[in-house]
Amino acid sequence: MKSRILVLIAFLTLTACKREQKKSPSESVSISNLVQYKEENGNVHIQSGNFTYDFKQNQLPFKRIILLNASMAGYVTELNVENLIIGVSSPEYIYSDTIQDLLKSGKIQNVGNEQKYDIEKILSLKPDAIFTNYISSFDNTYKLLKDNGIQVVFLDEYMEQEPLQKTAYIKLFGKLLGKDQQAAAKYGEVEENYKKLKQLASRAKEHPTVLANEMYGDVWYLPGGKTAVANFIADANANYILKNNTDEKAVTMSFEEVFAQSDEVQYWINAGNHISKKEMLGMNPVYSKLSVFNKGKIYVITGKEKAKANDFFESGVVRSDLVLKDYIKIFHPELLPDYQLTYMKELQ
Repeated sequence: MKSRILVLIAFLTLTACKREQKKSPSESVSISNLVQYKEENGNVHIQSGNFTYDFKQNQLPFKRIILLNASMAGYVTELNVENLIIGVSSPEYIYSDTIQDLLKSGKIQNVGNEQKYDIEKILSLKPDAIFTNYISSFDNTYKLLKDNGIQVVFLDEYMEQEPLQKTAYIKLFGKLLGKDQQAAAKYGEVEENYKKLKQLASRAKEHPTVLANEMYGDVWYLPGGKTAVANFIADANANYILKNNTDEKAVTMSFEEVFAQSDEVQYWINAGNHISKKEMLGMNPVYSKLSVFNKGKIYVITGKEKAKANDFFESGVVRSDLVLKDYIKIFHPELLPDYQLTYMKELQ
């Protein structure tokens, strides 16, 4: 009899533990050093930079959202939930055909731009959440929105310097928009592609020297050696002229300083949005002194551009695998003989 009681107690204890585990599921996901989120009992806690958010189970998934940055449209588009968007700012910078069609039909409203948001329209739309990069000069606007019960979510994906970490933000969008599985699948696909492409690039026999960006006025703004651009170049198995630099932001140099390091440069990438080498020279005649301008190859990021909208800054934020593929095609064309560039275009 005693042994039966002990068995029954053990069974009840085990059952209670299982029920307790099922009752309090917890999932912690690290996107990067900047962003992490944790789900517990259907509630989601988010840490994004200096900001924290707690969304209860009955608040999610969001059904009505406003986007104040075109880059965030890339995540929504990849999840095929453009129908959740009720407002965007600066729609002329959004590349997505679907979002543009929804704008034309009135299902998505234009809520202004970074010069002046249409606060009255935003309040009348009654969004569940607004997604935006944090800009300190807009603190008063953010406070006004929050005081009216609107949740403003700050996500600064542009600060991420590891390409796959930019992509990983899709997991957070998936969690907040009810598309967890789709987001995980998309991230997994991009991650696998990226790693295979990086491995492919490692087989290249040549390691060409690369210059990036261009001058504005008398200053050349080059990507620092730890920026996303520098990481893409490294993963594509090429030598960036500032690869030994340790900055995660732009590095300013004079033309003379760049010229002194440019003798061996074979490729010049991300050279603005010029339409021809002639037009480029008209903007800045000193470029003619660069060997790469006369003998090398120059690429701009206008492969998917319509008027003011450029998909490199939209879907390209999510599809880091395609961006890497473009760079590999540029630096090592023999490795991808049948691939046509997606975001990049050679300047003639």
